[in-house]
Amino acid sequence: MANLTTTASATHRPRLKGVVFDMDGTLTVPVIDFAAMYKAVLGDDEYRRIKAESPSGIDILHHIENWSPERQQKAYETIADHERRGLDRLQIMPGATELCGFLDSKNIRRGLITRNVKAAVDLFHERFGMTFCPALSREFRPYKPDPAPLLHICSAWEVLPGEVMMVGDSLKDDVVCGKQAGAFTCLLDETGRYDFPEYANVNLKPDFKVSSLTEVYSLLNDRFDLAP
Repeated sequence: MANLTTTASATHRPRLKGVVFDMDGTLTVPVIDFAAMYKAVLGDDEYRRIKAESPSGIDILHHIENWSPERQQKAYETIADHERRGLDRLQIMPGATELCGFLDSKNIRRGLITRNVKAAVDLFHERFGMTFCPALSREFRPYKPDPAPLLHICSAWEVLPGEVMMVGDSLKDDVVCGKQAGAFTCLLDETGRYDFPEYANVNLKPDFKVSSLTEVYSLLNDRFDLAP
């Protein structure tokens, strides 16, 4: 994993034709209390057990896939309720608007992959006046960390995964999705939580790590060929 401050030694810089973003916690300020949501779905004891087994994070959507239809429906309703409450407090992440303007100025495509629902994506587009295309929500299956959504976007853009960067705040979802697809990956870690020892031995690590979206400007300029 390379930090933004590391200077590239190679003279050849890879061509970048598109950037795909996560939404919650990446393009928007984190507003969902995921721990509370997981506890509401799983119960306190099950939450603690799964969290101890999965230090990189709980994949709640995959976890409930094999539940009975009735129990699964109740879980989806609980998740949707927490997400709706988050929408009321939706805020754009600092630096997101400027970064998207920069990408537009370089004719670099921008897409979006989220495990949130389409209604949340539609509200994001409407509220902040920016559009990502394609913008894949939870209704697209399989969802992150499966590489299928990112490969779908690459196919729609008619570009190779190695010409695309995935930017997100989740090691287990965004980075794994990007790495498995063969794309570059950039982990947004505002608080430094991924510097803790439990994340040191994960199998798939990001190519780059930044603490804010504003740092992505330098990363793109220093490491990639952005010529149209």
